[in-house]
Amino acid sequence: MSTCQLIVCCQIKFPSTLQSLPPSPFLLSHTMIESTSSHPPRDKPDATSQNTRLTASASSTASELSNLKIRLHKSLRQFPDFPSPGILFEDILPLFADHTLHRSLIRALELHVTSCYGEDQKPDIIVGLEARGFLCGPSLALRLGAGFVPVRKPGKLPGPTETAGFKKEYGEDFFEMQKDAIQPGQRVVVVDDIVATGRLTSHNLLSNF
Repeated sequence: MSTCQLIVCCQIKFPSTLQSLPPSPFLLSHTMIESTSSHPPRDKPDATSQNTRLTASASSTASELSNLKIRLHKSLRQFPDFPSPGILFEDILPLFADHTLHRSLIRALELHVTSCYGEDQKPDIIVGLEARGFLCGPSLALRLGAGFVPVRKPGKLPGPTETAGFKKEYGEDFFEMQKDAIQPGQRVVVVDDIVATGRLTSHNLLSNF
């Protein structure tokens, strides 16, 4: 059976430094310049100019994403020794308590996906792993014009399902997804709060399609 294309396991990382702002746009002279070897005709695109615009756009996107990550990181809360001693728990719930932070989070995820894979390689499906993948997955799917598919614990989904196991620090657990949720050849983004779990589960589960 054909396989779907797993293109990214989506997780935001928060840097401590801000990238430099993009350069100012080029200013065009009001003087009309005749076509020369260094100035191509107006009816033919200037490859150098196009590349410059693409570079400026990429720089602007990177700057926006960097600013969003810093703002989001400052809004997280840390709880030492939760849920067990030696663990520093990163609480993401403040990002959803404030609608402006929530919007910034979804925008950051959108920029992360499009900057990695381009506008012409957007995903067809966003897969959200239970349970935190449900917080971001549907909203991100709307922003990217994609469908949303939930992956849940066993026994929670109706109809025929695919099941995959994954290792946890205290044993093995299982996830399920409806069999007809993803079609062969579709591009898939997996959203999970823990990259290790997302990568392992997505590989085991989506390899059945």
